[in-house]
Amino acid sequence: MSISDQLDISVVISTYNRASVLPAAIESILRQNAPEVNYELIVVDNNSTDDTRQVVESFSTRGHRNVRYVFEARQGPSHGRNAGIANARGRIIAFTDDDVRPAADWLSNIKRAFDSNPEVECVGGKILPSWPTNPPAWLTGDHWGPLAIADYGPDTIHSAPNTPICWSTSNIAFRSAVFDRIGGFSGTFMRCQDRELMCRFMREGGRMMYAPDVVVTAEVIAERLTKAYHRKWHMTTGKYHALMRLYEHMGPDGRIQAQPLETVRLFGAPAFLYRESINECARWLREIVRRRESLSFKHENRVRYLLAYIKESYRTERALQKGTRFVEVLRFVKAMLHKKTHLISS
Repeated sequence: MSISDQLDISVVISTYNRASVLPAAIESILRQNAPEVNYELIVVDNNSTDDTRQVVESFSTRGHRNVRYVFEARQGPSHGRNAGIANARGRIIAFTDDDVRPAADWLSNIKRAFDSNPEVECVGGKILPSWPTNPPAWLTGDHWGPLAIADYGPDTIHSAPNTPICWSTSNIAFRSAVFDRIGGFSGTFMRCQDRELMCRFMREGGRMMYAPDVVVTAEVIAERLTKAYHRKWHMTTGKYHALMRLYEHMGPDGRIQAQPLETVRLFGAPAFLYRESINECARWLREIVRRRESLSFKHENRVRYLLAYIKESYRTERALQKGTRFVEVLRFVKAMLHKKTHLISS
């Protein structure tokens, strides 16, 4: 029996200059109550300049032979996680972060989820918050995205065909064969690598599942409790989603297609995003009038996201000749007028 056959799960943590918090992350894996799971922990040093290597190797010298140190000089989370994938020997590869603490049954429940659902290739679960202080009143569940927090409830959820559940690499696991088929994380993106990978996975026909008992707790730093952080996060995310052409492959119904959708576009952005921007502006104004801070901020950030997406789409399309852009504008206006006439007649 080979080593890869013997190992059920390879846990990958990519880290950069976080030697002060890394020991607690490693210990949270080594304290797993999972006697039935054969696993290894791969800590990828993503070109750190602190004592990361010494911290990891201190566990090995204390007899923890399943803790492995890997160095990756290319900077960026994608490169770090890909180095972990390349060195993994488990049939399942699970990802978490150095500021995340998995529950004691995390590995057991990951293995059980895959063993009980042989058709599933990706499993994610809850990412619960560890607050540094009481969060502000406006920070409801509608605003958990920028905090990389996720809780879809107590029931198991199988994703609908071509419709992903958005997960963070704080708590996600794949069958290792997936990366042989679709490749690893994209080094093109310094942000949103997990979304890009998930969309590629779904375009290739991947099956995913939310397992509510696969739980981790993530530290929420104080900076992320500010509105300024949330505004910046939505605008940056909109930009990166435009770069990966997210909505060119995903229609208003949320379904991801293997090929770009045949739809009217203006400056590279699908027409429905312009309509949604107008609708979101109206909702934003309505909630301001009603003095509902959390909801108004939700719609404000959606507007910021959409405008950033449209702006980045325009930036990547502006090399086109003016005549080509003029034709695109005419086609867009014609399509909108046709849609309006259709709605009135119906």
